Amino acid sequence: QVQLVESGGGLVQAGGSLRLSCAVTGRTFTLAWFRQAPGREREFVAAIRWSDGNTYYADSVKGRFTISRDNAKNTVYLEMNSLKPEDAAVYYCAGSHVWLRQWSGAMYKYWGQGTQVTVSS
Repeated sequence: QVQLVESGGGLVQAGGSLRLSCAVTGRTFTLAWFRQAPGREREFVAAIRWSDGNTYYADSVKGRFTISRDNAKNTVYLEMNSLKPEDAAVYYCAGSHVWLRQWSGAMYKYWGQGTQVTVSS
């Protein structure tokens, strides 16, 4: 049984930074972050492969966000820098047993409850 618990959301000013954490119980092959803002579709943010740390990013966050994992703590992080108001959303951690079409939410079987990120301008 896989469980994902996000933490670290909050309010930050535009240009600021925030680090999200996803505590993982159980085993998955891929962990990813998605986000969803009010009135918008869920959007892929970044993914990481547990075995070797290989990563994949959405163009909208490339160069600003970094996904990483700590195998000893069974935790995945999303370091977010240079935050923009358009980054505001509920951020979800998702787990998959495959490394395939990482950008597609349909590939992920496990989802956390989400953590709110608010960016003030």
